[in-house]
Amino acid sequence: MSEHRFTNQLINEKSPYLLQHAHNPVDWYPWSEEAFSVAKKEDKPIFLSIGYSCCHWCHVMERESFEDIEVAQLLNRDFIAIKVDREERPDIDSIYMRACQALTGHGGWPLTIVMTPEQKPFFAATYIPKNSRGQMLGLTELLPRIIELWGNERQLIEDSGDRLSQLLGQTEEDTSQDLAEDIFKTTREHLGRSFDWEWGGFSSAPKFPTPHNIYFLLRYYYFFQDKTALDMAEKTLEAMYRGGIYDHVGGGFARYSTDRFWLVPYFEKMLYDNALLALAYLEAYQLTGKELYARVARDVFTYILRDMTSPEGGFYSAQDADSEGVEGKFYVWSREEIENVVGEEDALYLYQVYDISEKGNFEGKNIPNLIKGLPPQSEWAKLDELRAKLFQEREKRVHPHRDDKILSGWNGMMIAALAYGSRVLHEPQYLLAASRTADFILEKLRQSDGRLLARYRDGEAIYKAYALDYAAMIWGLLELYEAGFDGKYLNSALELNKDLLRYFWDEGAGGLFLYGSDAEQLLTRPKETYDGALPADNSLATLNFLRLGRLTGDYLLEEKADQTFRAFAAKINRHPTAYTFFLTAVLFYKQPGREIVIVGKKEEKDVEAIMAAINDRFLPDTLLVFKDPREEILDEVVPFIKDMTMVGNKATAYICENFSCQQPITDIETLKDIIRK
Repeated sequence: MSEHRFTNQLINEKSPYLLQHAHNPVDWYPWSEEAFSVAKKEDKPIFLSIGYSCCHWCHVMERESFEDIEVAQLLNRDFIAIKVDREERPDIDSIYMRACQALTGHGGWPLTIVMTPEQKPFFAATYIPKNSRGQMLGLTELLPRIIELWGNERQLIEDSGDRLSQLLGQTEEDTSQDLAEDIFKTTREHLGRSFDWEWGGFSSAPKFPTPHNIYFLLRYYYFFQDKTALDMAEKTLEAMYRGGIYDHVGGGFARYSTDRFWLVPYFEKMLYDNALLALAYLEAYQLTGKELYARVARDVFTYILRDMTSPEGGFYSAQDADSEGVEGKFYVWSREEIENVVGEEDALYLYQVYDISEKGNFEGKNIPNLIKGLPPQSEWAKLDELRAKLFQEREKRVHPHRDDKILSGWNGMMIAALAYGSRVLHEPQYLLAASRTADFILEKLRQSDGRLLARYRDGEAIYKAYALDYAAMIWGLLELYEAGFDGKYLNSALELNKDLLRYFWDEGAGGLFLYGSDAEQLLTRPKETYDGALPADNSLATLNFLRLGRLTGDYLLEEKADQTFRAFAAKINRHPTAYTFFLTAVLFYKQPGREIVIVGKKEEKDVEAIMAAINDRFLPDTLLVFKDPREEILDEVVPFIKDMTMVGNKATAYICENFSCQQPITDIETLKDIIRK
């Protein structure tokens, strides 16, 4: 069928996912008032399909069903069909994913919902084939059955929709409960029980990276000197890098591994995974000094700055798993292809290093991996030279589709990662890239009243940002401030935090709602606490509240954090390992923190030396502040630094703990000793 025989209303959208469906024979509507009023007027149920542009099974369902005339005729005749990009509308996705989990016990994308014109769901599934297969009903059989029920059993459907909507609207917050006294120990034990000691990670298959488990374990080791926690983190970091989930030719991580060994990935690459994983490797490098972790982080940043950065400075969202309609085709190699690029002698070396066999490890081809062993550091330079040749050759292939929309939240995470990377790896170019992106978001993704927006593409910024967008951007701005000490980023973080509380905070029970009080009000107004592929907005925001509260002396922010802990304590006490990022915020709160204030002239060498001494250490309980005696920009924002001055005209460090500051330090070795202890 010719792609351009049909055009539906999605043609006017900017979302790459919606545009992929703009030429389906299905008469798709975007989520809009118009769609709901037509459904009411024509008394039709709504067929809601939610996915994203780099989703393999979304492509399969489109090819099998949404490009098919027979299915399109059923949908167009009896339903109002609505398409939603989950990355643009996480609010809609969250509500209906919970409906799917309640009805079926599982979830995923593509997400298929049938609901009343009042948006009340009564049927849910994920991928559905065109024709029935075994126990799985196909659309050609399912859609007529639903319409039969719609005509003959309407009351039953409406009662079911009402009950489910009621269930979705229930909240679990319990402000009277405290987190268990031994919550950190319990979490560490639970992680230990689910840990795969042979291959790393916290499940069998499929295996997800879950960087926040790593953050928690690194902090648990730091605070409680539990060597097993560090071993679990390191085993996982090394195993992920060695596996095929890591792109050994071009850098960057795929979304997850389909097997226990991290070998065969789901080839799609997401911006947020790469940001969160880069941070995990950077922290492990600070803690252990192992050069391998720095190498991985550098590789990830090379990939992001090369392939995922827009000319304006924002970061793109994702790269598809498929190219030329085949999953993984872009990434795999035969022996012959490698020999043609590097010659026979070097090819033999690469076969050995990257486990490249005649029969292959993925559908007759090879996913390069280091599962059989890491090459010694003395061979890294040689390997990099050969990788570069393979990369140049791979660039000639048909590239996977890139979702080039720019999401403020995911950009916030990459800003945080690059800013932190600039400190740890002493790479000014990372700080430059992070600053450029932050400036782009703060300029292009805001309304005139300062309200943050969620998505930018093709000159259009749209959708009022969600709580996660705010929390992630504030995180990015805080890391940016601590990396380059430009006070404007700290001020922007405080401004955004004020708006976050204004639009999202629940005055009654505490915690943040997913979408703002000024945004479209949907069937329910959920709160996110589960740290899944992404940390939850409440987890990120709580850590931000604590950092901003300690920096500015605003004890009300610490109270907000405490309220959030209590609001979700019951859930977390029951299943602590589902909330490991949230628990890193609790760890920060419970441990005696410290602030290090550096007073000096930014351009002077002694300031650089002090900064290097601090940045080389993993200090998750420490906040950094810089004061230039020639400026007063921060004196009002961070009042406790007002009277701090340079001693003897030298760069000076003040270490403050438990509301009091020690004697000023100008000697680097003394500072290093104190930090070491």
